[in-house]
Amino acid sequence: MNRYGPGTGTLTVTVFVFPGVRLLDVTGPIEVFASANEFGGRYRVRTVSEDGAEVITSAGTRISADLSVDDVREPCDVLLIPGGPQWETLVKDDAFLDSVRRLHEKARCTASVCTGAFLLSAAGLLDGRRATTHWRHAQQLALRFPSVRVEPDAIFVRDGRMMTSAGVSAGIDLSLALVEDHYGAEVARAVAKDMVVFMQRPGGQSQFSVRSQVPHTRQAALRRVLDEVAENPGGNHTLSAMARRAGVSVRHVTRLFYEEVGTTPARYVEQVRLEAAQVLLETGDDSMPVVARRTGFGSPESLRRAFVRHLGVTPGAFRAGFRTTGVGGTDSVSEAVSR
Repeated sequence: MNRYGPGTGTLTVTVFVFPGVRLLDVTGPIEVFASANEFGGRYRVRTVSEDGAEVITSAGTRISADLSVDDVREPCDVLLIPGGPQWETLVKDDAFLDSVRRLHEKARCTASVCTGAFLLSAAGLLDGRRATTHWRHAQQLALRFPSVRVEPDAIFVRDGRMMTSAGVSAGIDLSLALVEDHYGAEVARAVAKDMVVFMQRPGGQSQFSVRSQVPHTRQAALRRVLDEVAENPGGNHTLSAMARRAGVSVRHVTRLFYEEVGTTPARYVEQVRLEAAQVLLETGDDSMPVVARRTGFGSPESLRRAFVRHLGVTPGAFRAGFRTTGVGGTDSVSEAVSR
């Protein structure tokens, strides 16, 4: 629902920066809001550091601050708390956490990117709330802050006036959702197209490359099999075919998959095929039968079952990822795409 609209006055976004902050956590959302201003939005973005001094990001880039925390006296519409590799030090810094709380008190909505969820949690702002963070850190967030209900697969989660998002680029997803909330889907869609990103990224945090998750194997025979599956997902990858390709027995290739990949050959092949189908649906206009055939699923029904089982979304809904951020009437993208 668009609660603001074209006639809305300027909305203020405050981005809290600190030494070691991750650069894209800051610049990704800022770019979304700046781009929105080209399509009817009216955002004023300001950066704030504890003492008003510039900070050096984890990438070594300098970011200037418009204000210090003490200089922030007027309320803002959105407070953005980015993350950074040094979050474990920051969660023990009482003065820093007090700055987070003070800024939060002046914000209509407080949002975090990536490990910024740890900073909000340490400040006590996520107690009893649902939240997410980068998939690598989700378990640690849940263990450190048991009062926070962690949703590890969500791209972003809204709970009341608090929003949290997954790793790095998910800050763009969250910001697009805010643009839609403020100015409507048409403005958010224009921004997404301008930035060449999804309005609503389908499939949660399960979208990183299957092949990139596989540890490097010293087994030359298995490497040949893995490479062939990745290069030709629609090919013949039955267990017996893979065993012949590797020059080993069916039993041996199954054992290699368990030891080196951590899954069965059939599950691995399905994961690669699913990823290939995602790419075709994202980038092309092929019909579902063609996508199913090219990726080895055979039929649209098999393709649909795999998508629903692994991603909680049909192929058609996945392809519709540019239509909305899913902000209207749902708290997380993972909920929206499952409908």
